[in-house]
Amino acid sequence: MVKVAVLGATGRMGRALVSCISEAPELKLTGALTEPKHALLGRDAGEVAGVSVLGVLVTDDRNQALDGAQVAIDFTLPEALEANVHACDAAGAALVVGTTGLGESHQRAMRKAAHHIPIVYGRNMSVGVNLFIDLVARAARALGPDYDAEILEAHHRQKIDAPSGTALALGEAVAVARGRKLPELAVHAREGQIGPRVPGTIGFSVVRGGTIVGDHTVLFIGPEEQLEFTHHALDRKAFARGALRAAQWLAGRAPGFYTMADVLGLSDPQ
Repeated sequence: MVKVAVLGATGRMGRALVSCISEAPELKLTGALTEPKHALLGRDAGEVAGVSVLGVLVTDDRNQALDGAQVAIDFTLPEALEANVHACDAAGAALVVGTTGLGESHQRAMRKAAHHIPIVYGRNMSVGVNLFIDLVARAARALGPDYDAEILEAHHRQKIDAPSGTALALGEAVAVARGRKLPELAVHAREGQIGPRVPGTIGFSVVRGGTIVGDHTVLFIGPEEQLEFTHHALDRKAFARGALRAAQWLAGRAPGFYTMADVLGLSDPQ
């Protein structure tokens, strides 16, 4: 049985994780962290998630949340990430990071800690999305630069980062398959007299509205044909189940910086 702490237990993803853990006999919730002064502090994490009482109280103390945990799963905010990484490093707990909107300092913190603990980082933890990214990378390599690439994504109105981490991961997969880096090719805005498309660029389009869980489409548009790859997330539990699969894979593994491609045994898009 793998003992798991959920960091960000009162958020949408945290509640989904707790719910999925409660259904899995091979997993046990041992800690639930939220931000200081949260209204749900001291409540049972199972009740917060809308499932049975689990005997784990929501806390804002990282040490308490990580006590006894083999693996922690972080779905918080970028500003909490580095402190969570340091706490897991100190506690010797493996870490699965699904928080999006991370920058270079967060990447450095994770890679530094990965010398001591195993870490899986993924912009999207869904098993289907990670297969999707792998297939898009294969298509980009096979089709070549003659096919224009466009990435469309849609999320709920509360999402704070754009493009989504998944959209960026898809763009990176296309760019790497073409021997380039995404910042060299990405086009994030089009307005006014922009002129003809620059060959090889990767366009991004973003929709925010309602309660959309997450939709992503990659278009490869050639002179005589068009290919579309699409993934629709129907429930946040898809991300939670992928993160828990990563947690089980990570438990007892050697220190290192891993991805969902490692977890799922997918070929490296590079």
